[in-house]
Amino acid sequence: MSNIEAAPAELECGSAADDRVRGQLIEPREVPLGGPRGMQVRRTLPRRARSLIGAWCFVDHYGPEDVAATGGMRVAGHPHTGLQTVSWLFSGEIEHRDTTGAHARVRPGEVNLMTAGAGIAHSEYSTADTTVLHGVQLWVALPERSRFTAPGFEHFAPPVVEHEGARALVFIGSLLGCTAPVRTHTPLLGAEITLPAEREVRIEVDPAFEHGVLVDTGEVTASGVEATAGGLVYQPPGAGELSLRSADGARVLLLGGPPLGEQIVMWWNFVGRSHEEIVEFREQWQAERDGAGTGRFGPFPQQWAQTLPAPALPNARLRRRG
Repeated sequence: MSNIEAAPAELECGSAADDRVRGQLIEPREVPLGGPRGMQVRRTLPRRARSLIGAWCFVDHYGPEDVAATGGMRVAGHPHTGLQTVSWLFSGEIEHRDTTGAHARVRPGEVNLMTAGAGIAHSEYSTADTTVLHGVQLWVALPERSRFTAPGFEHFAPPVVEHEGARALVFIGSLLGCTAPVRTHTPLLGAEITLPAEREVRIEVDPAFEHGVLVDTGEVTASGVEATAGGLVYQPPGAGELSLRSADGARVLLLGGPPLGEQIVMWWNFVGRSHEEIVEFREQWQAERDGAGTGRFGPFPQQWAQTLPAPALPNARLRRRG
């Protein structure tokens, strides 16, 4: 999925220096995508309070939305570099097509992981029979050693695992004895967990990981911190257990990984390491839209009637911070 803001902010990210604060609540900010009838998303990463959780660098939570009113997801061909996208739905269906030749459907309870690496372009459209669209779009920053890897696409439908009355779908990494086979370039965790009412669920986690609990539905107390739908509770490394409780039942996403330990520059749909790289990626994308360029982003599918132009760069130089 693209960041299709007309004037995307400069997002220059690095691991936070002070991880001593436990149970940090990160409230989302509303971001309109695609104009007045476009989708509204709730963004919790990156934020001023926190840029990364492990290598997770971007979290958009959207829906449930009436597709008849908003038009659903309509994202034409657009580029990515230096990251992996993780698409996860709770309801609805999205058609994915990319420049590796992959053509797939994103369905609830099934993960689609796209590796951009050196460069890829893809499109995403909600299908004609989708009435309610509800899900998350997640990005993973690739580490220096892997960020120019070849692009690729993987799909996985995880089995349901029961734990203390909760139901979990582990779509990235390992949890509760389940391991997802999709490839990541740093250790990561991604799981959907449905919590029972009036019961505390304790989950053993890797103490080397920092974790984020994104609340999809309901109200949740995660490691002593209360959060409602759209909120994200951050837990720094050091804890070997995560406690979750909901009075009326809830659904959450659990994300985690060891601190990335690298600075990244995010702007529009590109992840790089410098101003010059972002400028180069943008110029190459614009050239390829015009039928020229280096071919970094691969051959466009013949089904694409249009692609998204890159926004104008900000007047100020993109700087590395963190």
